[in-house]
Amino acid sequence: MFGFIHIAITDVLDITLVAVLVYQLYKLIKGTAAMRIVFSIALLYLVWSLARVLHMEMLGTILGQVLGVGVIALFIVFQPEIRRFLLHFTMRFDTNRKHNIIWRTLFGINKSAAALNVDALVTACQNMSETKTGALIFISRHSSPDVYTETGDIIDAQLNSRLLENIFFKNSPLHDGAVIIENNRIKAARCTLPMTDNPNLPASYGMRHRAAIGASEHSDAWLIIVSEETGRIAVARHGKIKRIENLNELRLFLLDNVNFIFQE
Repeated sequence: MFGFIHIAITDVLDITLVAVLVYQLYKLIKGTAAMRIVFSIALLYLVWSLARVLHMEMLGTILGQVLGVGVIALFIVFQPEIRRFLLHFTMRFDTNRKHNIIWRTLFGINKSAAALNVDALVTACQNMSETKTGALIFISRHSSPDVYTETGDIIDAQLNSRLLENIFFKNSPLHDGAVIIENNRIKAARCTLPMTDNPNLPASYGMRHRAAIGASEHSDAWLIIVSEETGRIAVARHGKIKRIENLNELRLFLLDNVNFIFQE
């Protein structure tokens, strides 16, 4: 009955890959202003297709020119989303590559990152929470934090709780901004992180929370936020944030042996 339909393996693969790309794009732009722009472009493309089918030459030519120029405009308008989309796949490749024995042997990647001093971080966050000292801590994982490190003051000191608390002390000249931690060392302080453009965040989220979410959208880093107003601790990862209820929960998060449910 359907003998005129010929489906090859490449056709199934083609449809699957397109579906995956569309789904990943939807996840990135869901809840942002870009969603409306994508809907408008899809509607414009539909009208252009109908104009071509109905042989409406003038309308089809005008819309064709608009869509042609619009490809360049898309890269400008969706620059943050495209960056996050490419970074998403790059981070997965880097993660698998660094844990692949064959890859490490062939390309000489044999040095492992220094173990994170979880006790120092938990102690510092506990003390800053009790004194309501605002803090924003960027914990680098696989992607390089150099783009953020360059915006602050280089420290490059061994991670310890006393140094962290002194940096975020309200009278310290380094307290305003984020601390970058890489390979168990405090690489820099007073660093500037990108703000998220998510319009659906609660009004109670201050600049630290928005910067933490923004940085986690553009990297695979973990971020810890200590609220200056309430002293509450929160963590951000992959563009999502979660309030930490107790120090044991923070410790589990830093040890990476538990899956938390993060809110949008």
